[in-house]
Parts: sequence; structure tokens; C-alpha cells
Amino acid sequence: MLSGTSNDAKEQVKRAINIVDLVGDYVQLRREGRAYKALCPWHTDSRPSLQVNAERQSWKCWPCDIGGDVFSFVMKIEGISFPEALKMLAEKAGVTLEHSGRPGATDEKKLQLQAMAWAEEQYHQYLLKSPDAEGARAYLAKRGVSTESVLRFHLGYAPDQWEWIAQQASGTRYNVQTLEAIDVVARRPNGPGYYDRFKGRVLFPIRDTQGRPVALGGRILPGSGEERGAKYLNSRETAIFSKSSLLYGLDQAREAITKQRTAVVMEGYTDCLIAQQSGIATAVAALGVAFGERHMQLLRRYADRVVLVLDGDEAGRNRTNQLLELFIAQPVDLRILTLPDQLDPCDFLLSRGAEAFEQLLAGATDALEHKFRLATSKLTAESGVHESNRALEEVLSTLARAARPHGDGAAAAQLKEDQVLNRLAMKFGLAEERIRARLVSLRRSTSASRERGGRAPAARQSDAPQTNLQAPIAIDSWERELLELVLQSPDCLEKMREDFSPEQLSSPQAHAILSKCFEWTGENVALFDRLLTEFDEPAMKSLLVDLDERGRAKGTADITARLAEVVASLERRRHEAEQRRQTTQLNEQSLDELSQLEILKKIIAGERSRQGISVPTDGSEPCRLVDDVTDDATLASA
Repeated sequence: MLSGTSNDAKEQVKRAINIVDLVGDYVQLRREGRAYKALCPWHTDSRPSLQVNAERQSWKCWPCDIGGDVFSFVMKIEGISFPEALKMLAEKAGVTLEHSGRPGATDEKKLQLQAMAWAEEQYHQYLLKSPDAEGARAYLAKRGVSTESVLRFHLGYAPDQWEWIAQQASGTRYNVQTLEAIDVVARRPNGPGYYDRFKGRVLFPIRDTQGRPVALGGRILPGSGEERGAKYLNSRETAIFSKSSLLYGLDQAREAITKQRTAVVMEGYTDCLIAQQSGIATAVAALGVAFGERHMQLLRRYADRVVLVLDGDEAGRNRTNQLLELFIAQPVDLRILTLPDQLDPCDFLLSRGAEAFEQLLAGATDALEHKFRLATSKLTAESGVHESNRALEEVLSTLARAARPHGDGAAAAQLKEDQVLNRLAMKFGLAEERIRARLVSLRRSTSASRERGGRAPAARQSDAPQTNLQAPIAIDSWERELLELVLQSPDCLEKMREDFSPEQLSSPQAHAILSKCFEWTGENVALFDRLLTEFDEPAMKSLLVDLDERGRAKGTADITARLAEVVASLERRRHEAEQRRQTTQLNEQSLDELSQLEILKKIIAGERSRQGISVPTDGSEPCRLVDDVTDDATLASA
């Protein structure tokens, strides 16, 4: 965790990161006048509505009503917290931050990342240049991997030697302990020393979402001395690598996935590589483990639809059921594609081409439909009642666990459900009402089980459907106008402090912003930029960008008169609110006569002051006025 990170450090990061370059890493920007625009990744967008302001270093999507700076953009698109975004951008910018925790832990991780990048480069250069890697180059060519893909994915080869990488590290800052920590070498089981974990293997470097190499996947080279071992070998979990949180090829596919809002998930490195080489730009692959919930959470930062491509063999068909059970409750458009003729994606693409593969992807069935087909595929006219009931119960149980969309997606989801129930009724020869009643019963049982603590998907802010964006902060229209004017004309703050106080604002957010503005009065600061740095919450950053954009759109004409009018209006409203409060107190029957009289004096004094009538300091005139307009009986019953 980051602890007590100073605004200076945050400013350093912001100065080092150009927001146009940053946003451009995720979406395709085009310049329009002084601004840059792109299709918004958070809503269905046909006309570019995501706007990036290079001058103000801010971004805004008007339909979504969200915006902010480099930090809030990364938080939103990566689904991470502010400390994580700050750390990520600091590493990108080369800015050192203060950390809490074990001393030296950050330096160790940095060293390990550098060591992995170094090792990856050694293996890559060996594959490209060494005569001893001719067999590896021939193997990749036979598998259809082009030279361009070798370079693009930085493929490598670990020679069939026990201590090659350790010898290469001699004379560098990377000792065997560091290489062991990143799982490039391992201790010999039957004696002292270390050996190269990936000897004799073609290597597929694995990168994190920032594009840094963090691990390796190795495929045994046919004919090598290690051929009796496992065909595939993957890095173990390390301080810089978690296989259940990363996907192979995502660093290459992320831009296309974000643009198309679709990800195609395969099971092998070569499948993914050949798919991208063939033009399937959204292809990624799991890292030697089953595609899991954390993988789905990662992809949902970029995609609304996920297509799982499974091998056409029996194992692939068996995995379908497991995946459906795991993800049917996820608010994502999950599609299943099982390839024909027991082919894997690599073989299919090489033998039948990308166009045929694209056609299959376009026809991939959604998860519920796939479940329906699986459950009913073996039913015939002769199937008994037991088999039919079992299949129906299996489909309905899966449907009962599915998430119930709200808002814009609810109508489409209900229509889809009606169609499924209608098909089930026709397939099983039952009344649709009976099937619907059973579904309702199963949903109630599922809901009750979750309330009793049964297993249910964990809810996280970053897991929310893409349509459920952060709620904008609502503030009073006059307070909004005041802050817009202050941001456009900071010079007015010094005079404004004499007549106005942040305590006169009802919104806590407006109060916080104006308090900071007053605090910095007289300092030579870029007010808007300083405020964006001061507040870490995405909603506050979004509010500030909205105030800035709308204020600049109104211009600075007659700004002094406009500001005076706003201040006067707020003062009138404050006075009226105080009068209402005092009147309410006056009407309280529990107050004694003296207390009522004191409140009435305050009301009259306040009204006379508002009208510009001088008020005696001894209170005699308000008191006399009270005597003139009321008597004891009236006062007592007021």
C-alpha cells in the first residue's frame, strides 16, 4: 500500500504522463480542432463522445457524465484503486514513490522485473541468432509461426544446456538468487547448484497489462533431451506473476478488444499467436490453467462480450459445463464456440483460414443457449420421463443462477428468457406457465441460499456492468455556477474571501473545493490542475472536469458582475434558510417567553440588516419594535 503519498509526487507523475498518449494506448484517438476524440469504451458509442483535452490534461464523456485526469482514467479502464493507479503510472513515468511495508520490497520487485526483461531478451536473441537454435526456428516455421510473429511476441529459445542462463548472468547485477525468485532457474534436487528451468524449450514470454515481461511459458522442442518431460512448462507463481490474473497476448490484443468490446479466449499460446497472426486481433489465452473468475474480471475491464473457443475434442466439451456453472451469473455476454472435427484453433486456422474461423465466431451461441443444446442433445422421442426431467431441471437451474440485468438491458434479457422458456416448453411438451413457475421457485431457492451465506460471486465496484457508471455528484445550481466562475477567474478569490465563506455552501463537495481555493489564494498555482491533484476520488475529479468544461463554454464575459450576482443570491438563500430555522424555533411551544423573545429579536435584526437599516448595538430598537407589535399573550402563543 502507498502511504502518505505527497501531492508533489502526484504532480511529478502527472507532469510525466501525457494524457493523450495514455488514453491513446487504450482507444483510437483522432484530433478534432484542439481536442482529441474517441469512441467511449464504457457505453455503446457510434459517434465519438470521449473527449481528451491536451491543454487541460483532462478527459470527459458527456453521455456517461464522467471525466477526470490520468489517474481516474486508469482507475476506470483498469478497474483499480487510486493507489494502484498512482503506482502504475509512477512506474510508467519513472517516478519513485514512498511505500510502507517491508523495507526494500519495492526495490526487490523492480529488480525482478528488470531481471525477467533481461532473461527474456537473452532467450529471444538466442532464438534469432544462434546456429544451435535452428531446430527451434524450424519447429516454429512448421507450426505456421511467421518471423514477424516471432519478433512481435518476442519468442525465445532456451538452449539444451543445464546452466546457460546462469552463465549469461555472470558479471551482471542478476545473481542466481534473483533468477530463482523469478523462476528462471531452480535448485538442483540432488546436489548443490542451479539448473535452467526451461532448457530445451521454445519460450512464450508472458506480459502483464503494462506490457512488462513477468513470466515464461515453454514448449518442449521435439527431439530435445527433455522430451520425456511435460510438453508445456509455465513459470510458477512469483512476486511479479499471478497466472490466474493474467492472460497471454492481452498486451497485444487490448486495444482491439477495447475497440470491439469483444475478447476471444483460447486455451494455448500457439492458438492465440496464430489467431492474432491471422487477423483475429482480439485473441488471448489462459496461462496453463483453466480460465477462471479472475480472468473474467480482468477481461471485463475492456470487453462486454467474451467468446470462449474450446477444442472440439471430448475434453473441450466437458470443460463447457464447468465454465457455464462458473460464469452464468456474471453480467457479461458469454459465448461458447466448440470447433468441429476435434480441431484446435491453431490447426483450424492453418487448414481452413481466418474467414471460416470468423464465421464460426459470428455464430457462437450464448451460454444459456449452449447449455440448452448440451442438456437436450441426447433426448429423443423415446427418452423416458426421468431423462427429460433431469435435462429440464439442469437447464432451469442454470437459468436461475443467471444475473438479472436492470435498466436498458432488462427488456432484452426478459425477451431472451421468454424465448428460452418457449423453446423448452415445445421441446418437453409442457405448458410454458409450469416451466416458468419452476424457474421462479428455483430462483427463490438460489436467493435464499445466498442470503444464508451460500457461495455467490463476490461483488466489487470494478465488476459492475459497463452501463452502471459512477454516479455524478449533484450540487446546487448556484453553488455550481460559483465554482465554475472561480475556476475561470481565480483572481477574484482574494476579494471574494472578504464577503463570503465556504460555510455558506450546502454541498460538502462544493465546500471542500472552495476551501482549498481560499487556502491557495495568493499562491501562483494552476488552480484547476492543483485541485485535480488534491482530490483522489474519481467522482470529485469528474465534478471538477465538468465544472471546468461548462465554465469555459460559458466564457468570461461580465465575470465580475456574474460572480457578484451569484454571491448575493447565495447570501439571500442562506439568510432565508436561517430565518426559517429561527421561525421554526419560535413556533416550538416548549420554549419559554424569554427564549422566544430573543429569537424574535434575531429575526428582526437580521431582516433590518439585510435591508441595509442600521441596528443599534444595545438592541433597544428591535426590543421596542417587539413591544409595539406584540403583547405577552401573543408572544406566549407564537
